[in-house]
Parts: sequence; structure tokens; C-alpha cells
Amino acid sequence: AFSGKDPSRPSRAGALMARFVAKTLVQEGVAGNVLIGVAYTTGNAEPIFVQATTGGGQDISSLVKERFDFRPEAIVERLDLRKPVYRHVSTYGYFGREGVTWEG
Repeated sequence: AFSGKDPSRPSRAGALMARFVAKTLVQEGVAGNVLIGVAYTTGNAEPIFVQATTGGGQDISSLVKERFDFRPEAIVERLDLRKPVYRHVSTYGYFGREGVTWEG
């Protein structure tokens, strides 16, 4: 559950950034669908794992790492997560909503 958490927490920021990156790559025509995986450890700004795969099985991890910064504070800045939109998404979920930055 995302509700009530600090937006700079890797669990929230990483999930929202993964959604944003996947949607961006699909909109750009890089792939028809993209699966993004991100893992963080406590105390490290950089994720220990970023993996991206197209629906056809092509590894595009290097492209994603080059183009997108997955550090929590960079995500907060890029997606403007300090903006108070959380009441709007506290019911019916975070994804598939209009008016939020991670939906592109």
C-alpha cells in the first residue's frame, strides 16, 4: 500500500518511476510492452538492480539505465512527488489515473 508513505521512500518512488519509464518507452515505440524491475537496499541512493525487458524478451536495461535516474530523490524531483495529489489517489489506486505525473 502506498498511502501514507513518504514520497521519497524507494518502495513508492521506484514503483512510480517504473510505471513512468515503461509507459514512456511504449509511447515512444521502443516496445509494445515493457517490464521494469528495480531493487533498493537501505542506505544506498542508487538502486542495486534495474532491469528492463520488452514483451518479446529483449533486454533493454542499458537503455533504461542511460536515460532514467532511479535514485529516489531524482525520482521525487522528476515526477514532482512532493506535490499534494495523494488524496486524489488514496481511493481506487495510483495507476490509470489522470492528472498524476507518473502516468505521463
